[in-house]
Amino acid sequence: RFQIQRGKTDPTGYKSLGDCFRTIFQREGLLGFYKGIFPPILAETPKRAVKFFTFEQYKKLLGYASLPPGLAFAVAGLGSGLTEAVVVNPFEVVKVTLQTNRNAFTEQPSSFVQARQIINTDGLGFQGLNKGLTATLGRHGVFNMVYFGFYFNVKNILPVNKDPNLEFLRKFGIGLVSGTIASIINIPFDVAKSRIQGPQPVPGEIKYRTCFKTMATVYKEEG
Repeated sequence: RFQIQRGKTDPTGYKSLGDCFRTIFQREGLLGFYKGIFPPILAETPKRAVKFFTFEQYKKLLGYASLPPGLAFAVAGLGSGLTEAVVVNPFEVVKVTLQTNRNAFTEQPSSFVQARQIINTDGLGFQGLNKGLTATLGRHGVFNMVYFGFYFNVKNILPVNKDPNLEFLRKFGIGLVSGTIASIINIPFDVAKSRIQGPQPVPGEIKYRTCFKTMATVYKEEG
């Protein structure tokens, strides 16, 4: 919710992350924190399946190109992320729309009703159920490229530990660092996606239209 804010001039903006939590709890109740939970749950299984299946397939295809292993992992991650984004983007549009609804949890429409409203109003295209696809492609593509590239390269460099507990910590640590770095690098795409898919500052006017223009606007207005 916090990253969906529409700039410093947003009259409904939150002052800080803590203020965001307090305001949601006061106005929308505990269930307000779980708005839009159903679309991610529906998307999670196909998203993970597509992510790891396509990663292996891209990795096999890149094996024929004789690329260095490190580069092959990164490129395969990029491909899997782009494919994953196409699958998950409609769910993201519904999720963000539900999360930006500031009514009480019990007063907002269900995920299926919200999806039907989006399709009836704006269709299935880039103004409707696939709004913000470019930003979603960037978010998932960059994340998976950095995550898989970093994880497998570092995992192959650091020696395997015979102690199962230390080996678990080795893999856990590499995964933690990989995910952290990937999140830091891909967050501008995530903010752009949320701004594009969320409500516009002025009803009837589209301020956040495309991925890179949205990034430029956020940078210019908010740093």
